[in-house]
Amino acid sequence: MSEEVQVTGMVLSVMPIGEYDKRVVLLTRERGKITAFARGARRLKSPLMAATTPFAFGTFEVYEGRNSYTMKSARIREYFQDLTGIQPGIYYGFYFLELADYFGQEGNDETQMLNLLYVSVNAIRKGILNLRLIRRIYELRIMTVNGEYPQVFSCQECGSSEHLKVFSLRDSAIYCENCAGEVKDPWPLRAATIVACQYIISAPLERLYAFSVTEEILEELERLMNAYLNRYLDRKMKSLEILEAMI
Repeated sequence: MSEEVQVTGMVLSVMPIGEYDKRVVLLTRERGKITAFARGARRLKSPLMAATTPFAFGTFEVYEGRNSYTMKSARIREYFQDLTGIQPGIYYGFYFLELADYFGQEGNDETQMLNLLYVSVNAIRKGILNLRLIRRIYELRIMTVNGEYPQVFSCQECGSSEHLKVFSLRDSAIYCENCAGEVKDPWPLRAATIVACQYIISAPLERLYAFSVTEEILEELERLMNAYLNRYLDRKMKSLEILEAMI
């Protein structure tokens, strides 16, 4: 039998297999995104039943196979069970899980993404911010973790960090007012929207959800992120379709 491996992570998705088993996708610190089969996890008395549910966060003991892992046991620190009573927060949570599944890669160090997912789900349950803002913060930050975030700290043309004004979706970059004429797809942004993007990209994780914006800025941030994700993602998340139907 293969050597046992211990990983810390969160359950991203679960699929029933056969009569009693489950196929579980985990985002882990040590092995990145992995697939594990939990034998008998659908049996009522199985110790793996509760551990193999979306959002379950803890330590999992698995055996590594050729193409997947087999889950042996789990010690769950947080189930996030109270999310089910938060509407429509639970649907935002499933969207966050699906985005992490989309970006997560096996064999990568996904510590940053896992930590981001954990604090973001926690932000939903605590109700500390508008859910719409939490969503946009998470989207931009997970793009940042994945290395695909926009350049919003200085002008793409002259390098100035002052009087930033126009965003180019094509260039994924900001331009100052003096260089804005060079932009072929100009997208004027308010200064506060640019500052919000800068904060989301660079803030320490423990302070990521420690700010708010006006409705006007939130709407502009929503339009920007919708366009940005449509450009850089090759498909729409299924959970997002459900979320948008709910709200």
